[in-house]
Amino acid sequence: MKQHILVVSQYFYPEQFRINDLCTEWFKRGYRVTVITGIPDYPQGRFYDGYGWFRKTKETYNGIDIIRLPIIPRGDNVFMLSLNYLSFVISGFFWKAFTKIRADLVFIFEVSPMTQALIGVWYAKKIGIPCYLYVQDLWPENVEVIAGITNPFIIRSISKMVNYIYHNSTRIFTTSNSFVTAINNRGVPLEKIEFWPQYAEDFYRPMEESIVDEIPQDGTFNITYTGNIGSAQGLDILPKAAVVLKTLGIKKRVRFNIIGDGRYKNTLVQMINSMGVADMFNFIQPQPASSIPKFLAASDVGFLSLIDNPLFRMTIPAKLQSYMACGIPIIAAADGETRDIIEASKSGRCCSAGDPDALAMLIVDMLDLSKEDLMQMGKNACEYCSKFFNKQKLLDRMDRVFNEQYVSEARYHVWE
Repeated sequence: MKQHILVVSQYFYPEQFRINDLCTEWFKRGYRVTVITGIPDYPQGRFYDGYGWFRKTKETYNGIDIIRLPIIPRGDNVFMLSLNYLSFVISGFFWKAFTKIRADLVFIFEVSPMTQALIGVWYAKKIGIPCYLYVQDLWPENVEVIAGITNPFIIRSISKMVNYIYHNSTRIFTTSNSFVTAINNRGVPLEKIEFWPQYAEDFYRPMEESIVDEIPQDGTFNITYTGNIGSAQGLDILPKAAVVLKTLGIKKRVRFNIIGDGRYKNTLVQMINSMGVADMFNFIQPQPASSIPKFLAASDVGFLSLIDNPLFRMTIPAKLQSYMACGIPIIAAADGETRDIIEASKSGRCCSAGDPDALAMLIVDMLDLSKEDLMQMGKNACEYCSKFFNKQKLLDRMDRVFNEQYVSEARYHVWE
């Protein structure tokens, strides 16, 4: 039996995050895996059916032991979201104080909130084991941009917390090269930080042209977005671009298929209706991640966007790897590392974030491409993903880090 990994992640199965697959792969590789998580409520903001403070507090998923801590649901406003973040930390503090679990290492899957990492750091310090942090959102920058919190006292307090977490982590993995630089700028040694990009789960793969009832095959050019509908995604660019396309009077119809849910969905729907472009949009209920490839195969291109902000120029959204692994051409309204990858791989076309006029012209250009041109973009995407975001190679790399530290710790204790 390999080591026992204690994973701290506020979000876990049945919520759809890549940590589900990562833990499953570790279990397959012989690790014992225990996950400390919350009650599932993402992204809708309310507990999933069948879950609650006293229901399904312990589960097993793909051989993984799950312990669910009581939290306050996310709700639909910043106040409730703050209570949600705080409640997980408070529950984790008491869990850490009384748990009898003795793991060999801690792995923190850090999507917002960064506060969740405190639980892993506290536990690792308590029993003297390595603590690994996987950073996917930068704080306090994320709080300032997404929550709009700019109070200097609050930001300084969050910054001190972040420094405490970084400096008490054995090693820090990041989802982008820019994050490595940003964390290093906070005084964390470079040798402690490693770029470890996200990968796509095995079910993300190219499929033959698919027919799904939700996406009509009526000669319309289908542009499909999948995932969370939040403010960070900058999806307000779509109805604005749709207005431009209507003004241009293009002959071929364009349909924006949006698969997912989130806190910004109602606002987006209202914007689409008020701008008179509802006929160009098709909202589809959230789908299991494993079903996404067939929806992409029924589409002409995949779409992703981020808001225009320096923070998101450093961000590589997880859906980029998913789209690439499915071999679908990509249209993106994004800058920075996301744009660099799409252009280097020749897997699609990009315009600047937040520029609907440029996006509309980009779509017009894509409409003029032949089916063979689009297929070549998809092939390029798949090849690039296989080369640079190879799941097994990335897992092997992390295995080596875990094992090197484990041997080092063992030697240390022998010498003591």
